[in-house]
Amino acid sequence: MDDDSTGRIVAALRAWVAAAPPGARLPSSRALTAEHAASPVTVQRAVRRLADEGLVESRPGVGTFVLAPRSPRPVDLGWQTAALGAQPARVPALSSTQRGVAPDAVALHSGYPAADLLPERLVRAALARAARTTAATTRSPATGLPELRQWFASELAQTAPADTSPPSARDVVVLSGSQSGLSSIFRALVGPGQPLLVESPTYWGAILAAAQAGVTLVPVPTGPAGPDPDDVARAFARTGARVLYAQPTYANPTGAQWSAARGRAVLDVVREHGAFLVEDDWAHDLAIDTDPRPLAAHDRDGHVVYLRSLTKSVSPALRVAALVARGPARDRIVADRAAESMYVSGLLQAAALDVVTRPAWRTHLRRHLRPALRDRRDALLQALRTRAPELHVEHVPAGGLNLWARLPDGLDPARVARECEARGVVVAGGDEWFPAEPAGPYLRLNYSGPEADRFDEAARVLGQVVEDRAL
Repeated sequence: MDDDSTGRIVAALRAWVAAAPPGARLPSSRALTAEHAASPVTVQRAVRRLADEGLVESRPGVGTFVLAPRSPRPVDLGWQTAALGAQPARVPALSSTQRGVAPDAVALHSGYPAADLLPERLVRAALARAARTTAATTRSPATGLPELRQWFASELAQTAPADTSPPSARDVVVLSGSQSGLSSIFRALVGPGQPLLVESPTYWGAILAAAQAGVTLVPVPTGPAGPDPDDVARAFARTGARVLYAQPTYANPTGAQWSAARGRAVLDVVREHGAFLVEDDWAHDLAIDTDPRPLAAHDRDGHVVYLRSLTKSVSPALRVAALVARGPARDRIVADRAAESMYVSGLLQAAALDVVTRPAWRTHLRRHLRPALRDRRDALLQALRTRAPELHVEHVPAGGLNLWARLPDGLDPARVARECEARGVVVAGGDEWFPAEPAGPYLRLNYSGPEADRFDEAARVLGQVVEDRAL
């Protein structure tokens, strides 16, 4: 009861102090005792708590007075400058795709689909079932649950030619998201100071992982059909690189999908140079008008290191992906993974396996996700053509989540993005997808986010900002 009385008096005195000027004298203990119908001990306890909080100061024989508010002392982090030394490489800042936005903004910047596009009920049920198994209390094998590794291997085997030995479960390493796999690949197969060929533009997360690993990026121009195999060959010959990172299927940000002939030609170049192709199949389950054709399924002798993620097609809360590699390359990557993360949560792996092995998941992809992505892509395209005709979308993606839109020459994508956000529309400037100088002013627009019914409003704002900037 005394604690309740003390809290009541403290709350009343805080309000009194907040309204009083610095130096004001609190009522006497006798007056406070009478006002709050409390004992002197309870009043003293309340006043002492205010003093501990730095709100009042007691002066023996004089009284208790309100203290002036004190500004917090700035934190001095200057000592870290000497402790850390010079930054070894230019590390990109956090991507604009990861920032939070105002609740009423139209979000076209994110890299994830809206929740209503995901198999929510399947995921919830799978998590509940997994929580009742030993996966909830035991450690997963370092390379992942055998059943999940087998599932990833069998997915590749389905499209492998008859004369190609498909990867086995032993070749699969389960990851906590494909981003961590990129970091391990670049550290294990490239190394600090060594060249890495990348498409330009390419996934900003790969640029970030490469910067953290200290590798030297070598841009290779790419377009709606992918990079020219001759450009890839010249880059290998000029730099001595031994790894090419690429997204042959629904590339982020351009949406490009390599043809079968283009894929075979690039893979032949990789083989001729005794190199590796890191195939990032991030959008495997996000097909709209075509089907994915992983190059890894045609890899006969371990030249392809393959990444596939379930994060965007199952749930971002289940950060489960897989890496497929063969031979000593796999062993080096596994050693790096052990040093970084030991193992992936068995509970999340069990839930992911539960989802993808149920017929309802395939039904969801075919009957819900694919048509929903098509409708949203086409709606945003139409809105841009009507409301923002100055933006040029050269390539309509056959899958994935994004449109790659070119601004009129002379416009600054970052400034356009800032002005759009000030008007309630959040977009991502395209510069961060280029490993070197941008080839032009671009925006990346995600059509899979929430509130697709506001695409027309968003396109109208984009059109107005572009028109204002172009004047």
